[in-house]
Amino acid sequence: MDAPRLPAPVLDVGALRLAVLGCDGSYAGPGGASSGYLVRSGDTSVWVDTGPGTLGRVQQHVALPELSAVVVTHEHPDHSGELPVLRNALRYLLGVEGMPVLTTAGTRALVDHVSGGASPTFAWDVVADGDERRVGDLRLRFARTDHPVETLAVRVDHPGGSLAYSSDTGGGFDASTLDPDGTGVDLFVVEATMPPDLEDRAQHLSARQAAAAAVACDARQVLVTHVAPGDDPDRRRAEVESALRAAGSEVAVLAAADHQTRG
Repeated sequence: MDAPRLPAPVLDVGALRLAVLGCDGSYAGPGGASSGYLVRSGDTSVWVDTGPGTLGRVQQHVALPELSAVVVTHEHPDHSGELPVLRNALRYLLGVEGMPVLTTAGTRALVDHVSGGASPTFAWDVVADGDERRVGDLRLRFARTDHPVETLAVRVDHPGGSLAYSSDTGGGFDASTLDPDGTGVDLFVVEATMPPDLEDRAQHLSARQAAAAAVACDARQVLVTHVAPGDDPDRRRAEVESALRAAGSEVAVLAAADHQTRG
């Protein structure tokens, strides 16, 4: 007999619920998964980033045909790798057509190339910097980050809560674009890939830069993500917390690795 499956963890963000499907940076370590999140409110379920290992994990929370939409922030495979597999599952096994996929032009081109064309299984919706969409009772707004390919941070608003996700970015990103209304954000999911001694060596954030981004978007809570295998997620969390305290901010700082879905 199979062992009973433990309930998959979620973070409550007001009326929103966030599941961390995977949070390893660049590639998944043993037992881990690359970038992926599930945002839910009422009957709305949006899968944000489909990194390798997240397809199985998202199904611990929601059946694939019940997804309201999929958002993929950029074409790098650690954020988009499951998208062609999702298309095959929906098309050949589940009989689903018209799944909304909000993503960049580069991501669409890549998936169409490897799949021989993902329509009509996917209802592509190419988004760019400054765009806004409604999915169920959620308002999604997009802002371009500082990364080698077109990459979009996303803010999700519900009347009862808000969150923002930096996706991948270097220090050139103006995170105040994630607070366009000046209301702050309840939870900021921010990458902090780079150790302090490697700051600005690649277009990813250090802990100091992640903290500055959190201040810029007036985050009321911070979830640190995209830490590479072999690095210590709690150390990076502590570095972000220290930088926030130095900036005069007392907001709570969590490590995504402590809250991710397993199995």
